[in-house]
Amino acid sequence: MRIEQFLIGNAALRGDKTALVTERRRLRYDELDDLSSRLASRLAAAGVARGDRVLVFMDNCWEAAVAIFAVLKAGAVFSPVNASTKADKLGYMIADCEAAAILTQARLLPIVTQARATMAARPLFVASTQPPKTAASDGVVAFEACLQAEPEPVRHGGIDVDLAMLIYTSGSTGRPKGVMMTHRNIEAAASSITTYLRNTPDDIILNVLPLAFDYGLYQLLMAIKLGATLVLEKSFAFPQAIFEKIRAERVTGFPLVPTMAALILQMRDLQPGFLPSLRYITNTAAALPPVHIARLREIFPGVELYSMYGLTECKRCTYLPPDELDRRPGSVGIAIPNTEAFVVDDDGNTVPPGVVGELVIRGPHVMQGYWRNDAATAQMLRPGPLPWEKRLHTGDLFRTDDEGFLYFVGRKDDIIKTRGEKVAPKEIETVLHAHPGIAEAVVTGVPDPVLGHAIAALIVLADESLTEREIIRHCALHLEDFMVPKIIEFRRALPKTDTGKVSRRLAVETLGSAE
Repeated sequence: MRIEQFLIGNAALRGDKTALVTERRRLRYDELDDLSSRLASRLAAAGVARGDRVLVFMDNCWEAAVAIFAVLKAGAVFSPVNASTKADKLGYMIADCEAAAILTQARLLPIVTQARATMAARPLFVASTQPPKTAASDGVVAFEACLQAEPEPVRHGGIDVDLAMLIYTSGSTGRPKGVMMTHRNIEAAASSITTYLRNTPDDIILNVLPLAFDYGLYQLLMAIKLGATLVLEKSFAFPQAIFEKIRAERVTGFPLVPTMAALILQMRDLQPGFLPSLRYITNTAAALPPVHIARLREIFPGVELYSMYGLTECKRCTYLPPDELDRRPGSVGIAIPNTEAFVVDDDGNTVPPGVVGELVIRGPHVMQGYWRNDAATAQMLRPGPLPWEKRLHTGDLFRTDDEGFLYFVGRKDDIIKTRGEKVAPKEIETVLHAHPGIAEAVVTGVPDPVLGHAIAALIVLADESLTEREIIRHCALHLEDFMVPKIIEFRRALPKTDTGKVSRRLAVETLGSAE
């Protein structure tokens, strides 16, 4: 099934139900369906055709949801771009995917204009409000104008193996890569996730994560697939306001990332059960430290907490059933439904329990590859034992226990070699997070002429009286000597990506800098 059919079907089945709640507007299913059809008609009239790529450069607003489904209804491929993206990176994406159109907001027009300035091709773009007169030339069309005209049916003839989405990775090690996902890929991922979360049309999901981040994007896609309601917020900068929204809308599902969890756990006035409507909380982007899991369960008694692992190239890989949290709080669980996940050595052979190797994924949600990047695709998608398939090599190191539950060890590229030993930063970070005086921590390696690499830890304190000596003593009690950090630096906040994930690369760049 093509993804736009989720919306069309639910508009017919439950048209008067609320599909989307945003700061400025609430949309029923029939309204979201109608508005996206009107915009799809305008895109098609402007020349957007089946298979064309269209950038959706917006923050979390109702227009973004309309834009995504409009692009799909036009038979095109949507590419969500974070609203904080700068002009040079945006320009790269425009050129890389040969964008046929850009859907954006008036406040972002200067960035779009700058990004297109050096390009010969000038794709149409549609602003969410009437742009200033100084920018009203060069093919700019006001969003509202597109929504007022009666739609003409768009007959693009697309099928579910066509590309639906081109989502760019963060590009922390170079230029971003466009991950190609078909309609069938997206439906497989959404169906699997909603199965183990036991989602129903009665769910009300609150999302503060950017729609340009696949974790945030899938909250929209899964809600529309189910006929559920999505409450879309722009950030978690003011947690109390988000909690009020959860209470007011009677939210049942709340996806978060570890930085959000750390912020919640620093709040002192939260009473257990203060959000009674919540049924489940999910976490991905990075593993939650076991001590954070334990404290979240105290604050949210009776709420199911799902620890998960995934990557953009397949959306989701594993989840830990909540009833396993007590037995294996450090695990990210088992393969999601209709997926296989296993750990292999450098020759591709499955390793026994307890042995560290690379995680490999099989499933219908695995990407088609990277857009026009055969070398990078070949590195991630490799032949398996079955002649007709290629398996996703994640680049992440894992181990399993005797019952097959998976444990994240670290990124291959993150492993620190010190004193002749290989050290996974996550193991040290878990020990640091276990100290009640530490709010957040990230560990990395620093070149050292004697050790090879010295272990450095950047730390955000929950208790300002905690000293460097006390932290090292704490680590020495729980870690082998070669794993104890040699460098401790304190920060008011850790560097993060646009998606709220702590950036190890940026942390390395700030080492030794003054606060």
